[in-house]
Amino acid sequence: MEQACCRWSRRDAARWGMMALTRAALGASSGAAAFGAAKRRKLLVISVDGMDHRYMRDADTLGLKTPNLRKLTREGAWADGVVGVVPTVTWPSHSTMVTGVTPEVHGILNNDRPKEQGGGRYWFRKYLKAVPLYDVAREKGLKTAAVEWPVTVDAAIDFNIPEVFVKLGAGMDMESHEKHSTPGLLDKIAAMFPSFPQEWLDDRTRTQAVVYLLKQERPDLILVHLVDHDDAAHAAGPFSKRARAKLEYADELIGLMMKALPKDMCVAVVSDHGFERVDRLADPREALLREGVAGELTVNGTMAWTRDAAVAAALRRHAGEAPYGIAREIPASEVERIWPPMKGAFLFEPMEHVQFGKPAPRAVSGSHGYWPLRKDYRATYAMWGPGVKRERLPEIEMVSIAGRLASVLGLEFPAK
Repeated sequence: MEQACCRWSRRDAARWGMMALTRAALGASSGAAAFGAAKRRKLLVISVDGMDHRYMRDADTLGLKTPNLRKLTREGAWADGVVGVVPTVTWPSHSTMVTGVTPEVHGILNNDRPKEQGGGRYWFRKYLKAVPLYDVAREKGLKTAAVEWPVTVDAAIDFNIPEVFVKLGAGMDMESHEKHSTPGLLDKIAAMFPSFPQEWLDDRTRTQAVVYLLKQERPDLILVHLVDHDDAAHAAGPFSKRARAKLEYADELIGLMMKALPKDMCVAVVSDHGFERVDRLADPREALLREGVAGELTVNGTMAWTRDAAVAAALRRHAGEAPYGIAREIPASEVERIWPPMKGAFLFEPMEHVQFGKPAPRAVSGSHGYWPLRKDYRATYAMWGPGVKRERLPEIEMVSIAGRLASVLGLEFPAK
């Protein structure tokens, strides 16, 4: 599972709020314009965790057997990458995709809550400070469903299997889901699929849940989060043999869902972040120790930052040197646009295939949480179905996705 990434204060979040809302409104408008006044359709949103946009763009080069994803790119609308939000990790990103605002506004600042707030995951809907699409859909009389979508425990969703777990093994423990899902729902799924109530909820059983919902409950909106690829990409690296196998398996499961679709339902395939192979660790603190520079420096695996000009100058001198792993200083204009709470700070990102950390022998792995504009590090968006124009979209921002989903449902969202 993912590690915690970037954190910042509530005061910084407030400073960023108005700018983020403006960006979100612009994103929502562009999404609605893509569909115009099209007839309301049903919508299945499939999130494949960690599905880097290169899996779709470079499918031929990678030799991927993904007929269903290829069908989406051949017949539907798909973007040349999605610029994520800070931090580029699962729970903040999924919350942005259904609210149309950035983490500073919707309040899901990481996968885990700060220790001073009690720690643990942001399991519950009460932690989400912005209104999500599924709330608006239900208020407008649409039937809603979610399978393993983050921050949905106790959400007002008609058919809900929220992402929640106490134990992790070959999936997420079924016992936790039995406790927090819509009463009786899991038993109904098991009646259709006798293999469903296994110990672990995995992508196979998540797909069984979606097929049940499509055939029996027929919601207007279904959100499903497929997780298994992310685990393989962390363990063996993205685009590795193991990760490709999991991505191809996700494609098979998408095919099963598509076979069960009603004629008036569109499919959106999205992801929460890109992925990068990690070959080695490098510690930029060594640059400071070698030169005897003392000062404040915050380092996590994917970024280093300081507000101390002397510290920044020392790091800047070593940019491009392999032992320190520093690729570049992120330009101030880029920081202000992407992560306004850090305006005035000096941010540095690691070289390609490098994470910041104390060097030690390690196997190749994969990671995310990197700067959203890192080269070729993008999430995925594609839409397919009735009324969807076949087109190749330019790069889009993640805050625009909620508006694009809402337009298919015939909803104005986020509300103006």
